Amino acid sequence: MTPVVRAVLIATVAVFFVQATLPSLVGSLMFVPQQALTRPWTVLSYMLLHGGLGHLFFNMLALFFFGPRVEARVGSREFGWLYLLSGIGGALLSFVLAPAAPIIGASAGVFGVMLAFAYFWPHEPIHIWGIIPVPARLLVIITTVISLWSGFSGARSGIAHFAHLGGYAGAWLYLRWLDRARTRFRRQATAAPPAVRRSAERYREIDRTRMHALNREEVDRLLDKISATGVESLTPQEQLFLSNFVPPDDRRPPVH
Repeated sequence: MTPVVRAVLIATVAVFFVQATLPSLVGSLMFVPQQALTRPWTVLSYMLLHGGLGHLFFNMLALFFFGPRVEARVGSREFGWLYLLSGIGGALLSFVLAPAAPIIGASAGVFGVMLAFAYFWPHEPIHIWGIIPVPARLLVIITTVISLWSGFSGARSGIAHFAHLGGYAGAWLYLRWLDRARTRFRRQATAAPPAVRRSAERYREIDRTRMHALNREEVDRLLDKISATGVESLTPQEQLFLSNFVPPDDRRPPVH
């Protein structure tokens, strides 16, 4: 269990039980597209609500299976943004295509995580009902087609099909942005002087999955800084901090 997945599971389950005790909470937190401008917090808060125990169970089960592997791949901070932006994408597409339909549930965020899983491991088999193996990429294609058909035809009413599609869209855009940021970093590293280039490469080899969450957050911040402004922009203190986590054969910070 990875940190952000654990936090989302705990928060969502906790809100579900509070929701069962205080039903009026639903009206305050659900996303109603026609009221989005007057209740902007609902663009995110609707993800914590669920229509029943089955709705909650299957969303959290999917998050439990897909989430940890994706979070370990992209990092906890990036995973948090992926989940939130997928949820926002679900709300925005619902705002455009289904303005009269209130929505609740974590499905948009979970669909975004599922798309990220298929993005990195497209041929990994996903067993439907625990029996039928379907490649992750094909599962995304099938669910996209079903959501499109159901959303525009009105079939399977009561399900936020456009929120699912918006979750896919939000996740895809964010993953593409991450890819471009990493490509920019590689280009900067290649163009830098050899000593600086070597330092940048070593910093990118840091294994973030084995460090404390606070250290991981700071490492991610510094790697983003390198991507944006180059390794030369690091202060001596920041270089020293990163050097503590590079592979053991080269822990010396660069000298400028």
